[in-house]
Amino acid sequence: MTGAASDDEPGPTGLQEAGSPGARRKSQPATQAEHHLGHRDRLRTRFAEAGAEALADYELLELVLFRTIPRRDVKPIAKALIARFGSLAEVLNAPPRRLVEVPGVKESVARDIAIVAAINQRAMRSAVRRREILSSWSAVLDYCKAAMAYETREQFRILFLDKKNALIADEVQGTGTVDHTPVYPREVVKRGPELSATAIILVHNHPSGDPTPSRADIEMTRTIIDTAKPLGIAVHDHIIIGKNGHASLKGLRLI
Repeated sequence: MTGAASDDEPGPTGLQEAGSPGARRKSQPATQAEHHLGHRDRLRTRFAEAGAEALADYELLELVLFRTIPRRDVKPIAKALIARFGSLAEVLNAPPRRLVEVPGVKESVARDIAIVAAINQRAMRSAVRRREILSSWSAVLDYCKAAMAYETREQFRILFLDKKNALIADEVQGTGTVDHTPVYPREVVKRGPELSATAIILVHNHPSGDPTPSRADIEMTRTIIDTAKPLGIAVHDHIIIGKNGHASLKGLRLI
């Protein structure tokens, strides 16, 4: 059918007036892209010039998301992740299967977040390896918190030390339920001579977040101390890690 052009067709010149609704619709994505790229540049510049302390937690998370999500405003995603899990630390330690429940988070994003968490833990572990543990106590606690505080099940870990109290090995001896991990004192102690360890530090987490030691925690620790003593292995401490802090049985004078 011939006749007047429809509203969706261009006029005779093939152009639209600058002020027309169609022109505004076409120019809008470019404007959003400019703002989007400008925000990324500004955030990177702030980080480079002022350091991480100048950025909010969600902004640091944005810097990570920039690489995985190159063509989208990631600020809402970063804020949604922290709102869902409660803190930046909990985002980094969240299982990938839960991360992808947040709109905008794909498997590639969850994988990159897991990589950042793994690098963080590895760096903290290297900070205590082959160093005199008892003089680097804050580094030990930071590492244990990063490794265990956000686990959803109880985990029992042993730090094996040499005669200079340097870390020989860090091993997870068992993983249990949300409130219990089976621990066998003889199995714990048997590993010490295999590694030529002369001392150990026991560590486990409370997924509830409360690091207060239970009666079972105290009794189990005392049994391990008694079992290790004849073998010449000292138990320096038993640390309980929770989201809300940590507890030292030695510090509390419970051992």
